[in-house]
Amino acid sequence: MNDLLTYLRSLLNFDSSHPLLFTQIHFWVFFLIVYMLFALIVRRERRRQTLRNGYLFAVSLFFYYKTSGLFVLLLVFSTLLGYILGIGMDHSTSNPKRKLLSTIGVIVNLGVLCYFKYAYFFTDIYNATFHTDLSVVNHLAHWGNAMFHTDRFDASVILLPVGISFFTFQNISYIVDVYKRKIPHVGNVLDFGFYTSFFPQLVAGPILRADQFVPQLYKPFFLGRRQFGIAVFWIMNGLVKKLVLSDYLAVNFVDRVFDNPTLYTPFENCSALMLYSLQVYADFSGYTDIAIGVAMLMGFYLPLNFNSPYKATNPADFWHRWHISLSHWLRDYLYIPLGGNRKSDWLSYIILASILAVAAFRIQNVWFTATVVAILTLLGLRWLLFPSHRHNMGTNVNNMDTMLLGGMWHGSSFNFITWGGLNGLGILVYKWWKKQGWITHIASLIVCTTVLSILKYCFPSPLFNLLWFVCIACLLVYTLLHLLPQRAKGTRKAWVAWTTGLTFVFISFTRLFFRSGSNLDPAEANEVAWRTASQMVGQIGQHWNLAQIPEIVGHYWAPFLLFAIGMVVHWLPVRFKRRYRLWFAKMPLWLMCIVVVATVFVLYQFITADLQPFIYFQF
Repeated sequence: MNDLLTYLRSLLNFDSSHPLLFTQIHFWVFFLIVYMLFALIVRRERRRQTLRNGYLFAVSLFFYYKTSGLFVLLLVFSTLLGYILGIGMDHSTSNPKRKLLSTIGVIVNLGVLCYFKYAYFFTDIYNATFHTDLSVVNHLAHWGNAMFHTDRFDASVILLPVGISFFTFQNISYIVDVYKRKIPHVGNVLDFGFYTSFFPQLVAGPILRADQFVPQLYKPFFLGRRQFGIAVFWIMNGLVKKLVLSDYLAVNFVDRVFDNPTLYTPFENCSALMLYSLQVYADFSGYTDIAIGVAMLMGFYLPLNFNSPYKATNPADFWHRWHISLSHWLRDYLYIPLGGNRKSDWLSYIILASILAVAAFRIQNVWFTATVVAILTLLGLRWLLFPSHRHNMGTNVNNMDTMLLGGMWHGSSFNFITWGGLNGLGILVYKWWKKQGWITHIASLIVCTTVLSILKYCFPSPLFNLLWFVCIACLLVYTLLHLLPQRAKGTRKAWVAWTTGLTFVFISFTRLFFRSGSNLDPAEANEVAWRTASQMVGQIGQHWNLAQIPEIVGHYWAPFLLFAIGMVVHWLPVRFKRRYRLWFAKMPLWLMCIVVVATVFVLYQFITADLQPFIYFQF
């Protein structure tokens, strides 16, 4: 009995070293208790859903407390702010007042996000610019110590609340949608609190759009036999992705290489990038799958967040398939307000120039600075000399701004901005490429190969070696494919296979900057990320000893085998996946239980001694 009481007490107390994770038994005990009470509530409540929503709001606050401690007060503040502003806007007949209230909501939410997420980032830039030695101060901790006459809170460190980017964007979505009259305000604070804090997706998404989720607040609970089976499938699918693919690849190969790139061969460094792409996908989509399944058991439907992203045939297609809720949010609340593909104004160009200039100044790399100067110079000359191109330029600048700020959303360091910029550049290159004919394609690759050959000769560098090799490979493959009959079915499949593989390689290499700065203190993220990126590029760009590859694959056979299986499953046709998902959902309950127990047994074999946190918790 004492052991049971101790265990229950541990469930109620906050422990920063043991947050409630989907991969821990503590979460499923918590969810079982929550669901039993939830079942009693929805059985008694026939017409109104306030009691259900209020109960889930309270449960979600407790869940966030178990994850982030006293930061739950920040979630409550954000909830009350959005609720009050929504009422104020809907009850106001003055459009300027509505606009003022919505502006206040957006500014306050972004201000809170910037304080907690970017304080180190902006302080670092200020110190580097003005040669000062300012340090970050946690004013909230300082005020808390003064109020309670204690020194419990550390005022010298600003901790990042888990999931702040997600619930901040949800609140902004609600405020903007109410202002635009897409949805009416939510009249009950318990209903609105439930929208902002629904615990399955609270700390790592998907981002709930107000116009998609608020209507579900008022629908009665329904869980059919098929929905139950599909929900269980999503939960099992997510756990397999996280524990079998993501964690195993991380612990047994990826983390080792990223921690010490110079100790590993070019093939191992390149393989770590490829395997990390599967790791981060399995990790994030695994969380989303579990969140979708848990929400579905309670009668709620979360939006699709991934659509087989590694089937993408170009960078733009990839971002239509990856983290869809964020991509749509950035499109509707950033890209379109900046002008989208219709126009651009001075703000778009100021954002781009400011980010690039500050990045060049802070990074202080001669090649990066030269690239930034060249980009800004070419943009200015094109603007002045070709007025007819300004519309297309504006669209491209809006696109790049969106990707740069989307990168910055992921983390408060320049490596994330670099990652976003590379993805934006990939989209712009693809947009230009698809408008050209095959002669221009071949000529462009010849020019790039020639320029890189000169650079490689004049300025020997592993990076130039790597880019030169990529250009040579692209030139040979494109020439070969263009020589084949273009209307033949086999040729079309070859084009799809080539562009899909090329897109996957490109996305994997951009993640060099994404992975290198993850899970680091903001004060050291830039330095460590760039050092790791430089070392890995240096290794990959060296001479490859092909004779070592069979031995390396044999030594790391398990991670490579899992990678191959994961990619094959990922590339399976959507119809086939839907078919076996429905097949599972229609199983007799006794057979479903056997499959679930067998799956849990297999998962247990893959659990590492130290469970890996979900990658997107840091965002």
